[in-house]
Amino acid sequence: MEGLPIENYIPNYIKELIPYPPGKPIEELERQYNVKNPIKLASNENPLGPSPKAIEAIKLATKDLNRYPDGSAFYLKEALSNKYGISQEQIVIGNGSDELIDLLIRLFIQPSIQCITSHPSFLVYKKRVQSVGGENIIVPLKNFRHDLVTISKSVTDKTRLIFLDNPNNPTGSTISQKDFSQFLNDLPEDVLVILDEAYMEFCRDHDTPRGLEYLGKDSRIITLRTFSKAYGLAGLRLGYGIMHPNIASYIERIRQPFNVNTLAQKAAIAALNDTSHLEKTLQLTWEGINYLSKQLKKLGCKVYPTNTNFLLIDISLDAQTVYEEMLKKGVIIRSMSSYGFTNFIRVTIGTEDENKKFISCFKDVLKKLKK
Repeated sequence: MEGLPIENYIPNYIKELIPYPPGKPIEELERQYNVKNPIKLASNENPLGPSPKAIEAIKLATKDLNRYPDGSAFYLKEALSNKYGISQEQIVIGNGSDELIDLLIRLFIQPSIQCITSHPSFLVYKKRVQSVGGENIIVPLKNFRHDLVTISKSVTDKTRLIFLDNPNNPTGSTISQKDFSQFLNDLPEDVLVILDEAYMEFCRDHDTPRGLEYLGKDSRIITLRTFSKAYGLAGLRLGYGIMHPNIASYIERIRQPFNVNTLAQKAAIAALNDTSHLEKTLQLTWEGINYLSKQLKKLGCKVYPTNTNFLLIDISLDAQTVYEEMLKKGVIIRSMSSYGFTNFIRVTIGTEDENKKFISCFKDVLKKLKK
């Protein structure tokens, strides 16, 4: 900026940040490649869309858009309170669970204070820690799972937070109850553990811990959930955290007063009440996992077990090249190159037709690249 030495005002830890790489929008693919009826299997969205009840609730709420939203999200908290049998004082509502991640880091992390995360995992953890000048301690996954033993050994007197996405993104793996119990026993009393359960609705592993099981038993555990995945409300940005009331009260002090819009709140309440739509989503996902896993293995790919709505796939080819070739065919997937997995792709489970189109196009790309 001419006349303003703006670079002098910005700390190095901000200058060195790399923007989060979002999935390519369908509209951009249509413009860039001039393809018809493209499909997006890159961002782990619900291919069925929101509950019809949620859509109806949104329509009814549009007449009140001249009013500010309920700043306390009272009725949404009430719905969650009834669903889980907890008090509203234990719930914080966020503009996506991303905002709650940001608020927790703002609350507890500052320069020289440490946060431990795994690699690979959700990229936002590391970026938000860096944005406040905190110190990132990164522990590589072990056998594609969180290495709880090494994480525990990495804790110092400067450690405040540990983020564990369970199930993990991008591997789809989960933590075992036994390992997690031992991990908690080894952990100092002043270190908080955030269980990011964005994909927990899809999880079929009964041996993995759920954060709610520790509510009232271990105040170090904070649970994050989202309406973006299983509930199909990604476009409205809505998540929630469940935690000790004292922690919740401090987050309420620093969050924006109207952080969650009216449409999101109304849609979420309706979505919670539509159990049939959720069950339909889960069944579609699990059937899609079985179909894609079988077809991909026939093609010589290694498919990793998952407790999410996506698959991590070792294709033994350059992932970025495969990603670009699939774009030309109107299929958006995710290359894992940015995670350091240069021969891996991640594919969201779609509808039956979308899954079949992915396999058909993927076969063509494999033939082309292996010639």
